[in-house]
Amino acid sequence: MNRPPAPSLRARLWRHVMLPLALSWLIGTVATLGVASHFTERAFDRALLDDAYAIASHLQAQPDGTVALQLSPGELEAALFDQAEFVHYAVLRPDGSTLTGTPLPALRPPLPGQSFRYGNALHDGRVVRGVVLRHEVGDQALHVVMAHTTRVRNELLHQLLLYGALPLLLLLGLLALAIWRSISRDLAPLGRLQATLAHRDAKDLTPVAIAPSTREIEHLSHAVNDLFDRLGRSVHAQHEFAGNVAHELRTPLARIRALADYGLAHPDAAATREQLRQIAHSAERAGRLVHQLLDLARADEAALALKPQRLALAPLVGQAVLRHLDRADAQGVDLGARGLDDGADEVHVMADAVLIEGILDNLIDNALRHGGTTLTIELDADRAAGHCTLAVADDGPGMDPAARGELVKRWSQGGERNGERVGAGLGLSIVARYAQLLGSALRLDAGEHGRGLRASLRLPLA
Repeated sequence: MNRPPAPSLRARLWRHVMLPLALSWLIGTVATLGVASHFTERAFDRALLDDAYAIASHLQAQPDGTVALQLSPGELEAALFDQAEFVHYAVLRPDGSTLTGTPLPALRPPLPGQSFRYGNALHDGRVVRGVVLRHEVGDQALHVVMAHTTRVRNELLHQLLLYGALPLLLLLGLLALAIWRSISRDLAPLGRLQATLAHRDAKDLTPVAIAPSTREIEHLSHAVNDLFDRLGRSVHAQHEFAGNVAHELRTPLARIRALADYGLAHPDAAATREQLRQIAHSAERAGRLVHQLLDLARADEAALALKPQRLALAPLVGQAVLRHLDRADAQGVDLGARGLDDGADEVHVMADAVLIEGILDNLIDNALRHGGTTLTIELDADRAAGHCTLAVADDGPGMDPAARGELVKRWSQGGERNGERVGAGLGLSIVARYAQLLGSALRLDAGEHGRGLRASLRLPLA
């Protein structure tokens, strides 16, 4: 089932702005016309009432008790003259009969307590607006009725609509056009970003150049560039890992193949067992190399998603000792820990447990391969200074200060054993990278009494 296309952001923003404006224009126009119509009607009604009062002022009682209108035909014509409307009047007796004037449709008389009352009626096919005025002459309560057509009123309302609402409507249209252009201009950087990303090669992870515009688009461009940066580092780490594996595993695998071929071709069983022993040694070295390469890749990934937690160091140190104790005993190395007595359980740091374990494993492995007969893991907390020191020290041959700085570089090997280079030169570089991720640095110094090597890093207390 095909989904309908999503609405345009530009159109949606324009509608969200214009709908309230159009509604405001409509309500404002109706309210303005209503107020104008109300006061216009009041002005016309007041003029109509004034005419009724003018007629009533000329009603006078006669000696015989009747009431007569004291206006000559000329004066009456002048009083009722209107060049635009038809004007009618009538004076009604208390019984409703016409005293003077023209018969008009019945209009409701004023209520008790009122002196006049307005109303509309139909006269000679035209709508007329009338007023009934209660007027007493002597003891007679007469009703003076004035009415005229509403053509001028209607024309005035039409003019109010034409000259009042239409300019506002035109202004609303111009405002809509201006808002549309402004929204299009503000969203143009978003369109350029979309076009840039749509035509970009999948291998191109360079930052996207976005001209300064709105804060939201700048934040979006920064987020995209941050994503490209993380992807670039991840791709770089993968390429480097693949290159390291291809480069470093070639030698041990070739050695294993050569030893196997030699063992198969040699008839002597003792020579075959020796070849098998060397094959096992080479396989172990290749496995350790793969493990270290994976540690390097994990270090690069940890830089992207490192989430430090509050950790107690003493249990991690104790577990590291137990992991390497059998190997140390097999090599005749005295492996122990210092600083794990009372109070050590309260040493907490903000770190990642995997990185701490990787640091300890690589330092212990390095010391077991290059150190002497004693290996000590040290944990020392300086609460006054707010930090603790984690160190691995051995009593091996050590090395001069100039050579220590080279050890933390990748592929820098520490020495030879039986004419063969020992290790791949990755252990200390892994530790240095882990320490950097934890906000620290690996330090290499001479051991106690100037013997051996002491590798340490300083971590701030949590």
